[in-house]
Amino acid sequence: MALLALFVGVVGTLAFQWSDRSLHGPALGGTGSEDDVAAVLAAQPATSVLLDADSRVLRASPDAYPLGLVRGDRLSPVALELIERARGDGGTVATEIALARAQGPELVFDARATPLSRSRVLLLAQDRTAAKRLEEVRRDFVANVSHELKTPVGALSLLAETVHDAAGDPEAVRRFTARMTIEARRLADLVQEIIVLSRVQAPDVSLAVEDVELDQVIAEAVDRVAVDAREQGTEITIGGVSGLHVRGDRSLLTMAVRNLLDNALRYSPPAAPISVVTKAAHGSRATGGNPVGTVSIAVIDQGAGIHSADVARIFERFFRGDPARSRDTGGTGLGLSIVKHVAANHGGDVRVWSKVGRGSTFTLRLPESAVDPAPNTRGER
Repeated sequence: MALLALFVGVVGTLAFQWSDRSLHGPALGGTGSEDDVAAVLAAQPATSVLLDADSRVLRASPDAYPLGLVRGDRLSPVALELIERARGDGGTVATEIALARAQGPELVFDARATPLSRSRVLLLAQDRTAAKRLEEVRRDFVANVSHELKTPVGALSLLAETVHDAAGDPEAVRRFTARMTIEARRLADLVQEIIVLSRVQAPDVSLAVEDVELDQVIAEAVDRVAVDAREQGTEITIGGVSGLHVRGDRSLLTMAVRNLLDNALRYSPPAAPISVVTKAAHGSRATGGNPVGTVSIAVIDQGAGIHSADVARIFERFFRGDPARSRDTGGTGLGLSIVKHVAANHGGDVRVWSKVGRGSTFTLRLPESAVDPAPNTRGER
């Protein structure tokens, strides 16, 4: 806002000179004042609009039109209210204005209107839509984290009191301490995933980029869920194309695949098979055999499936299509959100196909790196 106020002063002075000279002619020896005004308006970050005494637009920065602040030679009615207030008060008026759009969220601006000579008014508007959205996301994230942390912390507190009261009953103590171990593990998982999510969704995230062989990533991810898979009687098979490589952070890519496998295990019945299939996009290989396209890692389960109304929200933080089932399986609601951000940080994406009662397929797609030799097709194992 301080920077915006400084520009109001500078631009206001030049606009005053332009306004005065446009009516009285340039001062002796003074030329190009209108060009000076245009240059200053173009150089400053805020969107600018100069209006005449009838509130018609005399000059506007190019972005004023696509943003919806100016239509033809008229200012948006929402912004026009600010202009009239500035005229009435006889001084600078600042406020936040919001412009509705036919599609997408409304646009939010920090706007300042400054009266000039000859009843002209200068409007400067700083687009804060992205910043506003970020503030809302952070606020929601803090609220969600606070809520999610209360559950295991409250459970641990209650279980500790119960164990204390049941000190004379060894069987009850064993039962409740086992439950305390589960809640403590859930709390540790939640804290760890919050830390990871905070890292991968940061705008300046730093990746330990290297050449990564997907065979190794998948093998390590499968190994990390092997204990849970054995307890559930689930066999995880690996198939598709071997020898594929990407450029990226090995640990984050392994975590993303592991989260997809963990999600498949949580929402699959005992002994239901899970498959991991790797593919290279058709025509992704140059004449010399170097990969230049996209590779995909698909995790396929035969679990409960996802309702169509929930598919669009499945990658949101803390979203659970079936909260009761998530509590039973110990999910944090952050795993798929982490996968989405890891994919985006690597220039890729993650997609889902699902049908209730038939299972789900989550596909992580990544740019392929140029390495030799060319991959081989492998059978499932």
